[in-house]
Amino acid sequence: MSTLQETITFIGNGNMALSIAHGLKNDYNIEVVGRNLDKLDSFEQKLQSNISKALIDNFDITNKNIIICVKPANLVEIGTKLIGDSNELYSVLAGTTIEKLQDNIKSKRYVRVMPNLAATINLSMTTLVGDLELKDKAIKLFSNIGETLWLDNQKQLDIATALAGSGPAYLSLIHEAFCDGAVKQGMKRTDAIIVANGLFKGFGELIGSSHSALLKDSVMSPGGTTAAGYAALEKYGVRYGCISAIEEAFKITQ
Repeated sequence: MSTLQETITFIGNGNMALSIAHGLKNDYNIEVVGRNLDKLDSFEQKLQSNISKALIDNFDITNKNIIICVKPANLVEIGTKLIGDSNELYSVLAGTTIEKLQDNIKSKRYVRVMPNLAATINLSMTTLVGDLELKDKAIKLFSNIGETLWLDNQKQLDIATALAGSGPAYLSLIHEAFCDGAVKQGMKRTDAIIVANGLFKGFGELIGSSHSALLKDSVMSPGGTTAAGYAALEKYGVRYGCISAIEEAFKITQ
């Protein structure tokens, strides 16, 4: 590892830490802190890059740049195992306020970060909020795993968590339901999955350059198949269901 590169220290060695580390490994030295050396060795093998490894008990975070990737419920326990004050603390703990982070882990500066599952393929939609002096650095850091957006306050980040953080689960439900619908009408499951995959991939590109209402209008011809299907979605409350999903997920973060 080059001594000229900045070191990023991960507290936690789960899938999200691994996904972020994949995006950072070419530009940063990676240090990973966990409970078990075997799991840290496994992390290194999956990352396919040399890392520094350390156990968490009495780990000194003084002047380190930390990304904490543990379960939110474990924050208090983890905080008791760390000593010193970090230089920068980036937290991916959903629903965990900066104030709670400050109560448990000492740092000079704090940023909350919410990536999503697409970080595993460097296509995350990551939202951030925190100390403004870290804004540019944080955006640069997490741009390594996809798109980023700095938000105005923590409430906005919690809403984004309900939208983009939880969104892959919602879209997975819709994807599966679309496939089920095609199978019900007589299409083979394998073919339905291929078609639905192509739909989602193409739509991801389209929505980046057009408004959703305009896309809908461009497909929906009078008395056509799209109009019939769209009416069914409205009849069975899909729009309200999606709105309610964001609302209920947001409530959990409060």
